[in-house]
Amino acid sequence: MNEEIDNEARQRPAGPAAQAPAESPAESPVRPRAAPRPGGRPPPPGARPPLPSASALPSLRQLSYLVAVAERLNFTQAAQDCFVTQSTLSSGLKELERTLGAALVERDRQHVLVTPLGRAVVERSRELLGSARDLVGMVRAAASPMTGLVRLGAIPTIAPFMLPQLVREARAQHPDLKLALREDQTATLLERLRAAELDFALIALPYDTAGLLVRELFAEELWLVTRMPERASPPRRLKISGLDTERLLLLEEGHCLREHTLEACGLAERANPSGIEATSLVTLVQMVESGLGDALLPQMAIDSGFLGRASVLPQRFAPPAPKRTIALVARPTTTRMPEFEFLAGLAS
Repeated sequence: MNEEIDNEARQRPAGPAAQAPAESPAESPVRPRAAPRPGGRPPPPGARPPLPSASALPSLRQLSYLVAVAERLNFTQAAQDCFVTQSTLSSGLKELERTLGAALVERDRQHVLVTPLGRAVVERSRELLGSARDLVGMVRAAASPMTGLVRLGAIPTIAPFMLPQLVREARAQHPDLKLALREDQTATLLERLRAAELDFALIALPYDTAGLLVRELFAEELWLVTRMPERASPPRRLKISGLDTERLLLLEEGHCLREHTLEACGLAERANPSGIEATSLVTLVQMVESGLGDALLPQMAIDSGFLGRASVLPQRFAPPAPKRTIALVARPTTTRMPEFEFLAGLAS
């Protein structure tokens, strides 16, 4: 009997404090507990959250798949660009979407569409891939400066007039420096430059070069080119304000010389008074020779003998003559600064 009484006494709470009712959840808020550290102890107050593991981050290969799909909008062609099978590219893209927790591409059997979020990720991916290429280039350049491959782009109204001499002088001074050349419109060149598919680009200003390293080389005038008159007349220098804009011929949209011409003549950005557009300087000169209108050409084209035997008359404008500025541009993070300074010096 005494043993039963003792057992009951042990089971009952002892003292008034033990018999007090428990606080309700509202009176005793639950505070989140910090995640334990590997040793089992919670991190100290104010500690930064742990960085995600490598498995929780997208890989550069996955990002390159996404960029290729965004550029091609075709899985077969994107896979060919990446030198992988289509199934490999597709599974890599799906894994990227699982890692990021968002859909980046909408696709069915006939169409491929990059989502708005996907387009933003593509732009950041280009930057990351460019930085990775710069990292590799930095190590290689540190080991052997002024050697190896430098990818140089130039716009069509510069390339044929500057690049031949530039390449010859570069080879003469640094035989181990190889220049890979690409001719394209300004927007495409800058896009490739930002994606580290080009190292430098020769362009004409004014143009939006935000976020890029810009080295202005020189300014040159734009000349008026008209059909050769049947009767010779005394040479005179026209004012740009006296130009007959209704006869003005332009290059097609995308060529910066088009915008420079419109700006020089004070015309709207997308104006085309004549309604005639040329795809190249060669076609533009042929149109002038045929009497379809007049055009503005850069001075380097005139000085190079580009007009040849064409029945056209180049004329300088009276001051203030319209001008454009030639510039060499690169990424601010470029690892080829010695080569950038070298080429800028040659082209100046």
